[in-house]
Amino acid sequence: MKVVERKPMTLWEKTYLPGIAKGMLITFGHMFKKKPTINYPEKTRPFSAVFRGLHVLNRDEQGRERCTACGLCAVACPSEAITMEAAERLPGEENLYREEKYAAKYEINMLRCIFCGLCEEACPKDAIYLSETFTPSNFTRKGFIYGKEELLIPDPVKEPEAYAKARGEEAARTSSVESR
Repeated sequence: MKVVERKPMTLWEKTYLPGIAKGMLITFGHMFKKKPTINYPEKTRPFSAVFRGLHVLNRDEQGRERCTACGLCAVACPSEAITMEAAERLPGEENLYREEKYAAKYEINMLRCIFCGLCEEACPKDAIYLSETFTPSNFTRKGFIYGKEELLIPDPVKEPEAYAKARGEEAARTSSVESR
């Protein structure tokens, strides 16, 4: 057993005045600095160029789903957050759509997702990508499981404004106008 000896405190140290003075200097130094708080949502903090946000299922220019339910995104996901079920198109439907297979069920559990972007890299059809949108907060665990309806980007033919906003094109236009 090792015994550690302390040297006794001096009278000056027993008054704690040096410690109090040091703490007050730090406090007053922070009082007169610019506050780091921003007024969100009016002002937003700039993000990194490699920021990965909410997942989005992409469509092509005609508004058709790009996902062919190949399952590569689910296999590439290290946290096993993606689940999907493939289905085949009905006879006669093949001409209306790109592929004969589609994702009948596509879910991402955002509580498991680590936002690594491997699903985006694994997709051969560029059907999934991580947008610049934060994942919204929720009060239940089921609220963090996003289905195909929540993830699918709006139709560019039927809803061009919502499509541009979801792609981030609207935000780019407004920020370029504000910078002028």
